Amino acid sequence: VQLQASGGGLVQAGGSLRLSCAASGRAFSTYAGGWFRQAPGKQREFVAAISRSGGSIGYADSVKGRFTVSRDNAKDTVYLQMNSLKPEDTAVYYCAARWTPTSGTWYSQDYGYWGQGTQVTVSS
Repeated sequence: VQLQASGGGLVQAGGSLRLSCAASGRAFSTYAGGWFRQAPGKQREFVAAISRSGGSIGYADSVKGRFTVSRDNAKDTVYLQMNSLKPEDTAVYYCAARWTPTSGTWYSQDYGYWGQGTQVTVSS
């Protein structure tokens, strides 16, 4: 499966952005999805995960209550709605996918497929 992330940009603190991750090549409904981010000088970290049906979701503590992950399997797309953005959310955001026969979610970086990343910059 190929992943294409989009929706990044420059936003002021307190603002919102919605990232999209469009998949192609396989039946995306058989893949769990994840969002990760990497800030300058830091390691890539987990942000959010969603099961292949969307029935199971998880978030990093740093984004709980502000970010919402969702998916539309009819459109082969996973979304990350980001509200109340903070300067510390500035990073390159990556979407990822992992084929699975179960309804699990993965918080580690053990995903087989990755998008190219989209830059999110939050100004103070």
